[in-house]
Amino acid sequence: MIELRHLRYVIAAAERGSFRRAARTLGVQESAVSRRIRDLELRIGATLFARHHGGVDLTFAGECFLAQARRALDQIDCAASEAATLGRGEAGTIRIGILHSLACGFLPDLLRAYISAHPVVRPELVEGSPATHIAALQKRDLDVAFLAGTPSAEGCEFAHLWDEPLFVVMPSEDTLARKRKITWDELRDRRFIVSETELGPEIRAYLVKNLAEPGYRPAIERHAVSRDNLMSLVALGQGLTLTSEALIAVRFPGVAYRRLCSQILPFCAIWLPENDNPALRRFLSLACSMTRTKPAATSILTRSDREQQCGRGGADVPGGVADRCLQIGLRDAAPARFAFANPRSVAMNR
Repeated sequence: MIELRHLRYVIAAAERGSFRRAARTLGVQESAVSRRIRDLELRIGATLFARHHGGVDLTFAGECFLAQARRALDQIDCAASEAATLGRGEAGTIRIGILHSLACGFLPDLLRAYISAHPVVRPELVEGSPATHIAALQKRDLDVAFLAGTPSAEGCEFAHLWDEPLFVVMPSEDTLARKRKITWDELRDRRFIVSETELGPEIRAYLVKNLAEPGYRPAIERHAVSRDNLMSLVALGQGLTLTSEALIAVRFPGVAYRRLCSQILPFCAIWLPENDNPALRRFLSLACSMTRTKPAATSILTRSDREQQCGRGGADVPGGVADRCLQIGLRDAAPARFAFANPRSVAMNR
């Protein structure tokens, strides 16, 4: 079996013209160089060096072997360097599932900071529904996904990263458009439309939670359309809808956005804990350092959700994250700010 040291001994002897000088350069005994090269010659069945009193010279076979040996060592060094770079999360690819526009908000800020810090890592963004993203995570087709609410997925960890105010989307001529903020009471008996993709399922559940009463359920129609076409339906007077703060940066003709009083939609990152992509660990570490949440009077998270996440009564503190929250773990992350926790539902420390 040819070993790397055989190649290094041949290259050193060829460059120095002597086994003795090669041994001195490599920091080994001359006999070791001579013996290993002789073993190599016997193994391949060719004489690589012509020995004489002044040293050694390459034979024709030796010159051919030297060229290939140098190329082989260069490839091995290159492979080792590339693997080390990937292992440190300084290169490679990270596959990210997103729900909606990157026009503004926490997520584009996070991506901008990550790309600036790791310019050689290529982020691959994939749009899709929560169900699609969770399935892709479980099949390892995604490294991480950003979803609204507190999703539940077998085998996955998630972390609450930020909150966004909710806005009511209405036709610009709607009477509610004259107001700066909207209350739930003003939305009763109104018709709503939601998309079957993106935030649609979360928005529908939120509407039912806040508007349903004994004997009454809000009128909510589901449409198999994109967000852009849903906004067109709103402009045509087909119903109202809700959206998060990040989406109001995109304006649509005939549509107005008004803040829904004291309503906050939480967003989280979700991933497989056994995912060993170093780029993911650095990405989540950066997300932790940037996490920002806002105080909210009401959140989609229930009290039991907060108690499970934070190990206490879920009281809000400045920044909107309960103190003493469990921390998430990222092996080999830099900086190492957190460690893996057993519960599947965990919340980021600020």
